[in-house]
Amino acid sequence: MAEGARLESVYTGNRIAGSNPAPSAIFLCLPPTPITEFGGMSTMTANGGLTTKMAKTPIRPPILRRSWLFIGGVDAALLMAAPETEADVLIYELEDFTPPDQRPRARELCGAVLASWKKTGSVAAVRINPLTDDGSDDAAADGLADLTAVMAHAPDAVLLPKVAEPEHVDDLDREIARLEKRYGLTLGSTEIVPNIELARGIMQTHAICLSSPRISGCVMASEDLAADLGAERSPDGSELAYARGRFHLECTAAGIPSIDCPYTWTDASGLEADALAARRLGFKAKSCVHGDHAAVINRVLTPTPTEIDKAERIIDAFERAQKVGSGRAEVDGSLVEVPIYLNAKRLVERTRALAGWYGGLGRKDKA
Repeated sequence: MAEGARLESVYTGNRIAGSNPAPSAIFLCLPPTPITEFGGMSTMTANGGLTTKMAKTPIRPPILRRSWLFIGGVDAALLMAAPETEADVLIYELEDFTPPDQRPRARELCGAVLASWKKTGSVAAVRINPLTDDGSDDAAADGLADLTAVMAHAPDAVLLPKVAEPEHVDDLDREIARLEKRYGLTLGSTEIVPNIELARGIMQTHAICLSSPRISGCVMASEDLAADLGAERSPDGSELAYARGRFHLECTAAGIPSIDCPYTWTDASGLEADALAARRLGFKAKSCVHGDHAAVINRVLTPTPTEIDKAERIIDAFERAQKVGSGRAEVDGSLVEVPIYLNAKRLVERTRALAGWYGGLGRKDKA
């Protein structure tokens, strides 16, 4: 594929294009109603109370999930090799990336695939088809068949495409609870991650994010959203700039981690620029549809030694200034006040949390 080419072939689904305890300060950034007490024993019951059961294997906390890789199709070897990409979250994509005639086989493979991914310490997720009729033939039937099959294998998270109303999440939450009961899973242990792919969904992101305590993140799409807007796609993503900013704002207001849309070209420089643009907006996570993109996203969304050094100098200077009665300090010619100081502290805390994460079986983030 030529440098800078679009990733159209990835959409055929035939190639590859745990929660650990975190520092208390990091927990302040978690969704306001957590699904589980990470690393603990308490879980949500049907009426919102707590019951004591064995917690499932700890997985990477939502706020530390930087790269979300979508992988479809029925090539077992490629699916099993997905952890080699080093993506924090692996998503078996049963919607657009898996043709309808391959979906029954994909459902059969799902158990082995998810088990294999979990053994590496990856977050193992599945994106099902919509549970409501989106205008395509048998869409809702495929969605329910997908969910029924995959829930038997206890996915860490279920991603729902084309969420445009809070009621879409309500329907999924209800079906997941029913299947958790059927399969003997801890009620509330399955996360939900809505996919916002339509203009109406962007306008309701805040309400969607608050529609279920299972929601641990929210993903914004690129291609479907651009098509819905009638926008012309470009590598710099300028046509989606407002949507990206609004999406992140609404997720943040709801206390839910926002996951940026994928970069659907192949050039590494464009990917890095796009990931940096997302980081400047405040995103801490980004999805991708090509395995090679995961490592770049992880690098861009992990603070560098230079950034850590500056943050520590800001913290030190501001705290020394406070001790002598001043409300601000100067670092590298810039005035440091409370908001900058707090951002510096968050950066250092996040860095420590990332560095201390070893995953389910000892996988550690690369420096």
